[in-house]
Amino acid sequence: MYLNQYWKDERLAFNAFALWSDNPNEQTGEIMIEDDGANDVITLSGDFAEKIWVPDTFFANDKNSFLHDVTERNKLVRLAGDGAVTYGMRFTTTLACMMDLHYYPLDSQNCTVEIESYGYTVSDVVMYWKSTPIRGVEEAELPQFTIIGYETNDRKEKLATGIYQRLSLSFKLQRNIGYFVFQTYLPSILIVMLSWVSFWINHEATSARVALGITTVLTMTTISTGVRSSLPRISYVKAIDIYLVMCFVFVFAALLEYAAVNYTYWGARAKKKSKKTKEAERKVFGKTEKASCSSDDIIELQDIRLSPIASLRNRHYANTITTSDSVDSAKFPPSFRIARSYGSSTRSGLRYRSTRGQCRPKMLHAIKRGASVIKASIPKIKDVNVIDKYSRVIFPVSFAAFNAGYWIFYVLE
Repeated sequence: MYLNQYWKDERLAFNAFALWSDNPNEQTGEIMIEDDGANDVITLSGDFAEKIWVPDTFFANDKNSFLHDVTERNKLVRLAGDGAVTYGMRFTTTLACMMDLHYYPLDSQNCTVEIESYGYTVSDVVMYWKSTPIRGVEEAELPQFTIIGYETNDRKEKLATGIYQRLSLSFKLQRNIGYFVFQTYLPSILIVMLSWVSFWINHEATSARVALGITTVLTMTTISTGVRSSLPRISYVKAIDIYLVMCFVFVFAALLEYAAVNYTYWGARAKKKSKKTKEAERKVFGKTEKASCSSDDIIELQDIRLSPIASLRNRHYANTITTSDSVDSAKFPPSFRIARSYGSSTRSGLRYRSTRGQCRPKMLHAIKRGASVIKASIPKIKDVNVIDKYSRVIFPVSFAAFNAGYWIFYVLE
């Protein structure tokens, strides 16, 4: 950057040329001043600035600056005969610019150059822009931005040490998107399209489809990490974050689609196998039941502790079987005739069962019933290839609709 400052110091006025004219009628000569010295200019080295008064100008939003000194310090002092001083220098500076990155990388920013006197207040020095304040902006080229326009203004800043004059040069910058298209957007689109290849692979090729899905997910994670590493750690969501997250969702959904296909396929096979097994067990059980019913053997449980009823399992009776209180065995099936013993202390052996545990079975029953209703509402898929056929259409259409909405919103905004 080149910074030139102009002011007038009458103490430095001078007249470099004086014309002597000889009058033939007089023997004495006189000085004829043809020029007042306003057009006389002397260029001096930058070190001469240490011997005269110069303004203490600084950049209010400066972060890091340095003056070029090859081969000499890049400074100049130019004096005019009427005391006008031109003080110029060449330096490189890094200025702070508060950016709004909600639309990054499809954003535009306003960055300013703030020039101010450090010690002299408005009562000492008044700074203002010249009629042509800046030159060379039209030819300037930046790697990441395009300068759309600029404007200058001046205002007074009230600080703790006084009121100072501040000059501002504001640039309107539009970010170039070409780099991000080739480094982020295009690779993300290709990775999402690559995840759709699994829809055309046979559902029985588990290793191929799982490997493809996991590879695309990890690739999208790597791209997202690389983009975030070059940005400041800000909390709000940027435009590129929305795009990468949606690409990650599409890739992850393609992997979940195969999980659904695989579960549907192998679940149906398992159900068929279990039905066949149950039918075979029923046939075998029917044969054994007929054989058991034909026999006249009756299993009698002599000890009440062997009862299948939980409340009677741990009872203990001391009395023996009496013939007067015996239960008619004809009322029970042949395989469940129990020789029961009743005594005088039958009431004392009963246990009280609490109803606290009944709430849990009711809750579990309600959950199971709700799950069964949801399961019944899900349409049954006889052929798992139907899922892949629908996915071949739904995924591309959804991704195309997302891209259309994304670019229309951020570009036209």
